[in-house]
Amino acid sequence: MLIIFNILFFYYDKVVTSTILASADAQARANVTQIVNSVILDEFSQNFKYDEIINVDKDKDGNIIMIKADTLKMNKIASEIALNSQNKIKSSGEIGIKIPLSYLLKSTILSFYGPRITIKMSPIGFIETKYSSDFESAGINQTRHKIYVQVKTNIRIFIPLKYQDIEVSNEVPIAETIIVGKVPDTAISLDLNGAGIKLPTDTLK
Repeated sequence: MLIIFNILFFYYDKVVTSTILASADAQARANVTQIVNSVILDEFSQNFKYDEIINVDKDKDGNIIMIKADTLKMNKIASEIALNSQNKIKSSGEIGIKIPLSYLLKSTILSFYGPRITIKMSPIGFIETKYSSDFESAGINQTRHKIYVQVKTNIRIFIPLKYQDIEVSNEVPIAETIIVGKVPDTAISLDLNGAGIKLPTDTLK
């Protein structure tokens, strides 16, 4: 009995858990990506207005002399994204993701049958939100400006007797506008390095 138990435990540890973790990894990434993208779209659709956050200064001839961002407002939005993402990931993780045990057989016929294994997840470490932007020519005296928000979070997924940490990164475009006016090279350097937030999360023990 002891030998049989050790063989079964070894099989579960080396074969079964690796298959379950691979599936859990994919499912967790998909769930977290969906949650974070939903939070980003909701937050920016309500609180982000390009003209209120990005200021374009021009001279008397209509030439652009400076482009600057309101980092205080951008940081406030980033903080809300991080906090709401953390709360929704926690809520979803407590419910868990269920994978049929027959999935281990890798059979398309039986993959949706049999008892289900519950996989739970929780954010750990930090949820980091930051911005980036691109400028590109859009015609004579016209410049297309794009702003992206990047969210990076570490997730711990749990299965019976095992856990695994994964990193999930999302980048979503949040604004695209055409700036009309002659833009000098020195103006095409909107610095968003100071915009963003790194929110600590509660690590499960």
